[in-house]
Amino acid sequence: MKLLRGKSLLDDPAQNKSTAFSREERNQLGLRGLLPYKIADIQTQQKRVLGNLRRKNSDIEKYIFLNSLLERNQRLFYRTMIDHIDEIMPLVYTPTVGEACKEFAHIYRNPQGFYITPEDRGEIASILDNWHEKDIRIIVVTDGERILGLGDLGANGMGISIGKTALYVACAGIYPSQCLPVMLDVGTNNQALREDLLYLGYPYPRLTGEAYFSLVDEFVRAVQEKFPNALLQFEDFQSQHAFELLDRYRNQVRCFNDDIQGTAAVTLAGVYSSCRITHKRFADLRIMLLGTGSAASGIGELMVPAFCAAGLSEQDARSRLWFVDRQGLVVSSREHIKPRIRPFAHDHARVSFVEAIELVRPDVLIGATGVAGTFNETIVKKMAECHERPVIIALSNPTSHTECTAEEAYRWSNGQAIFASGSPFPVCKLGESVFKPAQGNNAYIFPGVGLGIVASHARLVTDRMFLTAAKVLADMVLQEEIEVGAIYPSLNRVRAVSHAIAIAVYQVAQQEELTTHELPHDLAAYVRSLMYEPGY
Repeated sequence: MKLLRGKSLLDDPAQNKSTAFSREERNQLGLRGLLPYKIADIQTQQKRVLGNLRRKNSDIEKYIFLNSLLERNQRLFYRTMIDHIDEIMPLVYTPTVGEACKEFAHIYRNPQGFYITPEDRGEIASILDNWHEKDIRIIVVTDGERILGLGDLGANGMGISIGKTALYVACAGIYPSQCLPVMLDVGTNNQALREDLLYLGYPYPRLTGEAYFSLVDEFVRAVQEKFPNALLQFEDFQSQHAFELLDRYRNQVRCFNDDIQGTAAVTLAGVYSSCRITHKRFADLRIMLLGTGSAASGIGELMVPAFCAAGLSEQDARSRLWFVDRQGLVVSSREHIKPRIRPFAHDHARVSFVEAIELVRPDVLIGATGVAGTFNETIVKKMAECHERPVIIALSNPTSHTECTAEEAYRWSNGQAIFASGSPFPVCKLGESVFKPAQGNNAYIFPGVGLGIVASHARLVTDRMFLTAAKVLADMVLQEEIEVGAIYPSLNRVRAVSHAIAIAVYQVAQQEELTTHELPHDLAAYVRSLMYEPGY
């Protein structure tokens, strides 16, 4: 990195230390007169940041403030986020990022990622040279068509890619210079956006068919040419495209889809650890999933090998998994079942959601619908009637789209429910009992998997890596956390979780012969040496 001087140094977010520059540095680097007298270390600067942050009246204002900090002082931003992850992560990512994406064009300040449109066709490789960093290891790419549960937000979806790269840095220590957020701006079918004077995206209907896939093909080829060491993470594509793109590239390049594989792994980890509370064998569980989109499908597909690893045949594994959609239980006699859901359709009478719970008596109920309130009082009470400790996992983001809140799950089940959600919820009090709901956030999985790929130089990302990551995450839940009903570890240990997952992913890459790199003598120390620790 070329060391800058004077105002140029203060304007560079990667090198700026602001008031932390020493007297000697101020003399040598042409900073005298450009900074106030006092030298303030990074801990003092953090106090100022937190004080200003906590004075903001809304989460979106806090998001804007933090984004501004990232744009002017990268190390201070990440040091603050790492040291206060419980407070900062919900502002940088879910649930606040949903509102930030809706408002992205209206709160836009400076570019933080790379935009590709249909007008770049034939030139994507050459324009990637415009990106100022060359050693890219992580690329998070979206086309903005299915942002969280909010639908088609077009180019505003860049907020997702920016947020996910920030989590790679804070949660797994990937260097900021090695992360690239990408927006495949192929248009939007959101008419209100296209008519918004402030909208910054490609103002035409979405590309479809061959025109769409050929542009994505060119982008993937360009990445292989310009950033051959990069891991490609597909993010928030609509379900059909999500699976088609994953199937298209997963055996060719190092890539994965977080909505499919990351969500599946974090959910599986929660189910594993719930068994420590219910004292049931994983192999004996009956699991019901509400929803048939990419997240639910991915969970089902990862649960099958997990059950097989527990001793079941594939047929028996599928018999443990039940899907429900707006028409009720997904059964084999129904028409128009999604291809990826059809293997899970049972020979059973057509029944409603409530009737399905009564008949199947699932030990675990998982919501991946994007529709608020689908786990209503009747549903939660039915789960509590069926089991002494029902497991209820409401995955949908943001908070306004969750299947039920933590408070509802505890109150309607009289405190029986073991609850986890995609978005964070505060501690709940029910009578004299206090409940601390767990958050099944993908940030427990994808950063560690990414770090493992970076460390091992694995050629591909496999399902076995996600199965292993789920097991590692479940094993990281402490006994004292289990005793208060938490099925995920405290978020402030997420870097330790990512470190452990990365080690396991490296070992899987070795076992599956996906890397030519020799296993380091001290793998834990080697992975730790790759992790960015921001400071001055």
